[in-house]
Amino acid sequence: MLIDVRNIYKIYNEGLENEVRALDGVTLEIDRGEFVAIVGASGSGKSTLMNLLGCLDIPTYGEYYLDGMDITDLTDKQLSHARNKEIGFIFQGFNLIPALNALENVELPLIYQGIGAGNRHDMAVDALETVALADRLEHKPSEMSGGQQQRVAIARAIATKPPIIMADEPTGNLDSKTTLHVLDILQQLHKDNNTTVILITHDNDIAAIAKRVIRVMDGKIIEDYRQEVDWA
Repeated sequence: MLIDVRNIYKIYNEGLENEVRALDGVTLEIDRGEFVAIVGASGSGKSTLMNLLGCLDIPTYGEYYLDGMDITDLTDKQLSHARNKEIGFIFQGFNLIPALNALENVELPLIYQGIGAGNRHDMAVDALETVALADRLEHKPSEMSGGQQQRVAIARAIATKPPIIMADEPTGNLDSKTTLHVLDILQQLHKDNNTTVILITHDNDIAAIAKRVIRVMDGKIIEDYRQEVDWA
């Protein structure tokens, strides 16, 4: 079991009049190699759930095991190490450094991970080739379209070939044609590398590409089902 969440709660202002239960007793298992969409409206708890699954936060109560490792008792440094080892993140905002070109943006997190110059250059080039940007290595974000910038962000997320990709509304700032291209890249990563993809979205049309859909409302999972998809 890659992800094993047991009865987790995320509570803000606990015990006060303005208490908020962003997650309210969530139990969830995700196997290695699944393609999952977590769907919900704004305020449903889906982003809080992603933050917990992505080791960006820890639950108020409950247990979370990531690839057999108990996440709930880790220090901030240990959480950071777990993130770097296991997870690549793709966000709605591309979060690229304007002064750096595509290659340098992809290399930057590899520097933080202590990967040597030669290796990280090769890893960054390989990742950019995977997203069909081999001809844009020297281009800065301002010299690229929104779709190209998101593809750079995807390359940055997959450069270390993490077992999990977490994509939080990754097509929210893109037109429909570019959206399809980005989703196709995620599908190919899943098929070619058996990458576990967790796609966070409010859009049912986006969720329709996933093999499994988890619907969240008011901090609870209200549906969890598998569906046939025609790209598999």
